[in-house]
Amino acid sequence: MESPHLQTRKPKRIFFLLLLFTLIFVLSYQTVEWYKTVTVSITRPELETKTSQPATEPPKHLTTPTPQRPQPCSYKYLSPRNAEEGRALLDSITWPDTPPLSTPFSLNLTTCATKSSFTIMPRSEGWRVGDELTVRVQLRDFNGNPKRSGGDFLCGRLHNRALGAGVVGQVQDHLNGTFTVVFPLLWNGTADVMLVQTSESITVLKRLTEEQPSRISFTSAFRLGDVTKPSTCNVCLSPNKAPLCNYTDLNTGEQWFCYKPSKLDCDTRVSHTFGGFSQRISKEEETLFQKGINMEVPIMAVENPSTKTFKPGPSGYYFGHQWRPIGSPTVQQFNNASVITACLKGKKLHLLGDSTIRQYYQHITKTLPSKTFFLSHSVIFGPLLAVDHTNGIMVTYRCHGPPIRFHAHVSQLRYVANELDGVSGGPNTVVVIGVWSHFSTFPMEVYYQRLMTIRRAVHRLKNRAPETTVIIRTANMKALGLYESLTNSDWYSLQRDKLLRAVFKDSGVLLLEAWEMGQAHYLPHSLHPQPQIIKVMIDTVLSYTCPKNRG
Repeated sequence: MESPHLQTRKPKRIFFLLLLFTLIFVLSYQTVEWYKTVTVSITRPELETKTSQPATEPPKHLTTPTPQRPQPCSYKYLSPRNAEEGRALLDSITWPDTPPLSTPFSLNLTTCATKSSFTIMPRSEGWRVGDELTVRVQLRDFNGNPKRSGGDFLCGRLHNRALGAGVVGQVQDHLNGTFTVVFPLLWNGTADVMLVQTSESITVLKRLTEEQPSRISFTSAFRLGDVTKPSTCNVCLSPNKAPLCNYTDLNTGEQWFCYKPSKLDCDTRVSHTFGGFSQRISKEEETLFQKGINMEVPIMAVENPSTKTFKPGPSGYYFGHQWRPIGSPTVQQFNNASVITACLKGKKLHLLGDSTIRQYYQHITKTLPSKTFFLSHSVIFGPLLAVDHTNGIMVTYRCHGPPIRFHAHVSQLRYVANELDGVSGGPNTVVVIGVWSHFSTFPMEVYYQRLMTIRRAVHRLKNRAPETTVIIRTANMKALGLYESLTNSDWYSLQRDKLLRAVFKDSGVLLLEAWEMGQAHYLPHSLHPQPQIIKVMIDTVLSYTCPKNRG
């Protein structure tokens, strides 16, 4: 039997042990403040590298854990080298400065397409096939006064419906209200110049991205037994509002967070879905996004250039309704199931990306004569699998990971880089990647980070299987209304298209020129290009898959 003296000391020992454990826990938690990270602010208009310094040196006997909460609205790069490269790439595609909105606001002082015009620059000796024709654009406001600043978004196109021909013009902004559009000459056709978006509307779009980077919201359902609770999720959430669940991918470093629901753990998350759009612009600013008035409006020519001849731009052009690339192998025609099957025989085709890539899966699998489908619970998100056992063909599709405006079970949220790491590769493997549309409202740094994780995964794939064919799809223009302009504007898409080309330059991938294929075609622009344009894109993919000079 214990003595009374020992019985009185026992509670004291327990108390001191508890106090010691509490102190160790507090010190361990506070080591988060000693962690030194390189972060990039995504609320600032330019990429700014910041280093957070420790307040005091941590005790040497304590290890430094990874911080569990990000700084509000900051995006961490994987290394300082990434931040340096990111700054250089983003600087290389910087859009010209756009004018501030007038105070008080006046629509009459903004760019007006119907008051603007373009003229053909004279050429004394006339034009021949192989020459370049240059048109000069003078922008004016609704009062008819010449604009004195740059930053408007214009595009040019030459087309001839009878020849099934079309090509984009190369646009140069002189930053003083004038533009030059160059059409190298090849055929008789009609030149169009279009005001896609005004510089004033781009001022608003820039501000929205800087001030409201999370205006597209996402929601996840958390479930345990009969209890289900929704919660807000996004790339960047403020840790001051509620505790965060950290779903950052351990392999790629891609960040994703949700607010932790009360009384439910983070591992009870079961689904992901689009949460909505928070629009905070004034009624005056809304007038800058009127289709047919100051958005997607043709600019008239002072003289009609319809009898001139034009040469294609740098990537390709349409002639006879066929896409003809410049400096690349000829695009073959795959017009029926037999030639498509012959090309894909014994091959694996992996399609990774958004719904514009899913169009390829739908087009190709529709033509395979002897296929078996293995469908997931979501025909939108995937994964989708079609197998032609007779010819040894496998075609797969999987959507990219968040941010994504689809509904999906969390078990199906996969990043493209992780999927690429699971591809064996080889001469009979083709991978097509398209990731762009769902990143439109986020700062460019977020898109850059995603492209870099994909590029590194492509390098790993090409290193272990150099003969693997990897194709990257560029963005494309679309029909615009107010909502589309604020969430998925062509200007947003153009900036991401430029960044994609810069990131994958000299990386060993092939580019699928969706931007010019859509812009040069006579059909109206659409987020999901019409079947005629999809057919051209599929012909290009299959031409890369089965080039004529391959045995």
